[in-house]
Amino acid sequence: MDTESLAPVVGSILDAADTRGGDRPRLSVSPRSFPAAVATATADGRVPVIAEIKPTSPTTDGTRRDDPVELAEQMVAGGATALSVLTEPTHFGGSPDALERVREAVEVPVLRKDFILHERQLDTVAADMVLLIARFLDDLDEMVTAARQRGFQVLVETHTASEVEAAVEAGADIVGVNNRDLTQLEVDLETFERVAPTVPDDVVLVAESGIETRAAVERMRAAGADALLVGSAIMDGDVSANTRRLTTERDNS
Repeated sequence: MDTESLAPVVGSILDAADTRGGDRPRLSVSPRSFPAAVATATADGRVPVIAEIKPTSPTTDGTRRDDPVELAEQMVAGGATALSVLTEPTHFGGSPDALERVREAVEVPVLRKDFILHERQLDTVAADMVLLIARFLDDLDEMVTAARQRGFQVLVETHTASEVEAAVEAGADIVGVNNRDLTQLEVDLETFERVAPTVPDDVVLVAESGIETRAAVERMRAAGADALLVGSAIMDGDVSANTRRLTTERDNS
């Protein structure tokens, strides 16, 4: 893994992640189907949104200290198709306990959002889906296999066409394209528009980062996004109303 070109804070996140995870028992999970949830939301006329519970991040100001279960329930009430819960503690204020509590409280699929670098870290907490970031995994094939052996669905995050190719070769059937460049932490929605055509039609395609407005939602959907992963735009303010604003298929205002 080449880390020289990464923004310093990303390097710090990876250094911290490299040491986390221990001798926990191997997990075996029975996941709620994310593709089925996406199909149901689409049939119901909702934009499939993975709403993210993110107390803080290196790219936002302040920390939101609401009970994660209350946030989760508000997101689901606003029409979220699935939830993403940060479990990275140092830079994002997340925890495995928060994910566990959220998953017990809701019926929608729950994604574990973290910087997972080693197989042992898959056993930290049960979730319906885990995030694996292609850029940071030289053994992506092995990690996808290890996650699936535990029952997890896998969202493989990419940023370039070559990373999409690696994800597909690893057997990924859910692929995210992150509009945020982790070298400088800059967001460009053209990233998704450029990379999305390289994703096979039979793969569930998720647009990530920078989706803050109805216009951005419609832009990502027009470019081929089956679902959207949204954090800050939902967490900043009224969580239920923000979720509803982005999940409503048509803007009636």
